[in-house]
Amino acid sequence: MSTMSFISSSIGKKVAMSLSAFFLISFLLLHVAINLLSVVSAEMYNEASHFMGTNPIIQLVMQPILIFGVLFHFTMGFVLEFQNKSARPIKYEMKNEKGNSSWISRNMIYSGLVILAFLGLHFYDFWIPEIKYKYIEFQAPDEHRYFAELVHKFEDPMRVGFYAISFILLMMHLLHGFQSAFQSLGVNNKFTPGIKKMAWAFSVAVPLAFVFIALFHHLRH
Repeated sequence: MSTMSFISSSIGKKVAMSLSAFFLISFLLLHVAINLLSVVSAEMYNEASHFMGTNPIIQLVMQPILIFGVLFHFTMGFVLEFQNKSARPIKYEMKNEKGNSSWISRNMIYSGLVILAFLGLHFYDFWIPEIKYKYIEFQAPDEHRYFAELVHKFEDPMRVGFYAISFILLMMHLLHGFQSAFQSLGVNNKFTPGIKKMAWAFSVAVPLAFVFIALFHHLRH
């Protein structure tokens, strides 16, 4: 099988989606680490955010790759979901899907849609104002503004509520998706129990940390 044939096959799409998932998971870990600094110290959060917002490698190389990774992952998810539904006999699906799969795995597309909506809000809240601040208004860099901007966003209880729901759904998405990504890459050996525990711990801890950050700033200010 040629490389192009493999990529266009169902297995190839699953492998590509798994690799993009691991890339996004690594970004998620970095993102929560920086955001947790806002709970510890406003100064530390400002320093980290200023570095991320002004470093040319991050801004000009990693940021476009991240945006592409998000779009690629969700597009591939929709394509695979459509292919799976098209190839599945209706009667067989209704009879067996509940017994053979979890609720989370059957509804990955819906949790993914809510997460995608959350990402849209997140871009609207933070990324678009940042682009406007730096490249449209051409304001002078202010390394002390990031913490105040973060706290301001979490004053609205509706926004905090939507963030919390989105991260709970992200947790459910990760509980299935993280382990599924390892399976798609053929990682199924004596290390599997340890991988499952690690995936479970990550999938629960990281989304709950984001919820904690939002509630912390909302209740404190």
